[in-house]
Amino acid sequence: MSSRRHLLAVTTAFVVGATTIVPARQAPTLDDVLEKSAAYVQRFRAQLSGIVAEETYRQQINQTGRLNEGILVKGTRDLKSDLLLVKPSDSDQHVELRDVFEVDGEPVRNRDGRLEGLLRDPRAGARIGTIIQESARYNIGSIQRNINTPLMALQFLDAANQKRFRFKHLTTARPVFSDKADADANEAAVFRVSTEMWTIEYRERGRGTIIRSPGGGDRPAHGRFWINPADGSVLISEMIVDGGGVIATITVSYQSEPLMGFLVPIEMRESYARYGERIGGRAQYSRFRVLKE
Repeated sequence: MSSRRHLLAVTTAFVVGATTIVPARQAPTLDDVLEKSAAYVQRFRAQLSGIVAEETYRQQINQTGRLNEGILVKGTRDLKSDLLLVKPSDSDQHVELRDVFEVDGEPVRNRDGRLEGLLRDPRAGARIGTIIQESARYNIGSIQRNINTPLMALQFLDAANQKRFRFKHLTTARPVFSDKADADANEAAVFRVSTEMWTIEYRERGRGTIIRSPGGGDRPAHGRFWINPADGSVLISEMIVDGGGVIATITVSYQSEPLMGFLVPIEMRESYARYGERIGGRAQYSRFRVLKE
């Protein structure tokens, strides 16, 4: 009996000793994940810069709307565009460029060589601004907007911009969708992910907001990011801007693109509401290709 007790005591002591020499894995803090995300966004822009995606974009309005010029439009609009992230040589900022080439099945410009020419032009900054404004004219409805681009929310995670926001780690949260049928993220395959995610809520504070009204007024943004805490990669972004009588919600999903070898935006959903006018949109991204100078 005593030998058994001795054997049990020795075995127990060995097991306890073996488990105590393995350090516990420390969970990342919110600051850790935000730091990783800032580095990830910087790398992501460098990877995506100069890569063109084809955007198929359907916008809908719940009543007859008007374009900025006052022309009556129908209840739906289908746009096809080249979407490019570019850093002009005369700027230190990346710019998302939507260049519409087809509206409701009808071509509106010649695609050949237009984007390649921008990369060769040292004064491309001014031309890019003109193209962005031209493409914004095709948005359906009377709500003026140029924030409906998939990478817009990522700039909130820039190291230089994070101080503008208050961040909070949420335990559970689901994205908001423009269509009631898409309210449950788990029912939307494109927004379903298999990796661990952190849900991080953000809210912009102070004056001089990143998004402004057409007259220059502040339009603070809030929303959530769904982030892989291991490397800071953004899997889903949600941006809500509420001001000037307009509530705008834009949600973007990212997935790995085999030919590119990294995460890219594959779908954007949006909604805008003002004075009874409600606009919804869904854009999908495909045919990624490297733009050659």
